[in-house]
Amino acid sequence: MTHLSPDPHLSTPRHLEVAIIGGGQAGLTLSWHLKARGIDHLVFEKKTAMHAWRDQRWDSFCLVTPNWQCDLPGHPYDGDDPDGFMKKDEILDWLRRFRDKLDPPLLENTAVLKVSRRAGGGFTIASSAGSFTADQVVAASGGYHVPIVPRFAERLPADIRQIHSADYRSPQSLPEGAVLVVGSGQSGAQIAEDLHLAGRKVHLAVGDAPRCARFYRGRDVVTWLAEMGYYDMPVERHPLKEGVRDNTNHYVTGRDGGRDIDLRRFALEGMALYGLLQDLEGTRLRFAPTLREALDAADRVYNGINASIDRHIAEHSIDAPPPSVYAPVWVPETEPESLDLEAAGIGTIIWCIGFRPDFHWLDAPVFNGAGHPVHHRGVTAEPGVYFLGLPWLHSWGSGRFSGIDRDARYLADRITAGTAEVRRAG
Repeated sequence: MTHLSPDPHLSTPRHLEVAIIGGGQAGLTLSWHLKARGIDHLVFEKKTAMHAWRDQRWDSFCLVTPNWQCDLPGHPYDGDDPDGFMKKDEILDWLRRFRDKLDPPLLENTAVLKVSRRAGGGFTIASSAGSFTADQVVAASGGYHVPIVPRFAERLPADIRQIHSADYRSPQSLPEGAVLVVGSGQSGAQIAEDLHLAGRKVHLAVGDAPRCARFYRGRDVVTWLAEMGYYDMPVERHPLKEGVRDNTNHYVTGRDGGRDIDLRRFALEGMALYGLLQDLEGTRLRFAPTLREALDAADRVYNGINASIDRHIAEHSIDAPPPSVYAPVWVPETEPESLDLEAAGIGTIIWCIGFRPDFHWLDAPVFNGAGHPVHHRGVTAEPGVYFLGLPWLHSWGSGRFSGIDRDARYLADRITAGTAEVRRAG
């Protein structure tokens, strides 16, 4: 790999045609395209390349999408199980080999402190490794920056360990006692399962995340949806338009070859389910009476996706096993509205309620009131400022290995045009 560092003896900052902020798969994929076009660039990474896959995933983590969807430029999945789901170590090895093939111009362990427009054009980049200038800047650091933890967590008893999903590693790494998992998105549902399978008593505060089947009518549901074009649908064609970017991903797992995650079945097996967590009074947590509707809503999405597959099969006369409809295996008799932490023996709370973006370092008028970037396919209204690696940047596929290359290629074309313009002017 090409490791770079600034020369402290230079009287003027090093100038780049393009600065890429973020050394994850998105930033490195864009680097691949810029190298192919002969555009001078540098990838800034505050830790190490693609560190989040190592540092923010638990030990039993595996992909929830089939391996065949892993397709970075010049580096498709090359294992012997395209329909399987790579485990954490396999993902890290695959990504390491991509990085080694690419040999990117990469500046690791370097935090970008501020990017601002400079007089005369382009940008000034202040970093922990010195100053740089660039004609164009790409924020490729993703959108999951600051772990979300509710403010009332400060009032929880000091003897209860609190961690965010990004810091969870294994059931064995937690103190003794029951575990409260807050949030039922992909991370929350899978962590709850991990603990449940290890024999830990799990209490789960269920949110509004939808779910989907792992396999249906003889194929992985992802394979069906890909064939139906769901991952290629652009934001502007989605019924929710840009609102789809706020959606929570469906919970499902690739564990042990892949299967559904059915919270109702977990309840039959002893997991305690609750509605949305609202507040804390002493040692007692309060929940909204939303559990029944949350489970029903998740099942409606589950059956709705399967019904769309049924229509696709019928319209194209595809030979497939017969259809089916999921029927609840458990229904809550009551809506539990409180939980006494001490009486329940809760030793750990795991917050699985997501992250918020933090682009404080980017001084540019490209954000909405919630701090989210405003863009079209990563291109902002501010000349020379781009985003890459965001969920639903362009389509559902943007948040998957299968869609990164397309998004990066699109931006590379725009960046190339901008570089040509700067070169002509210079």
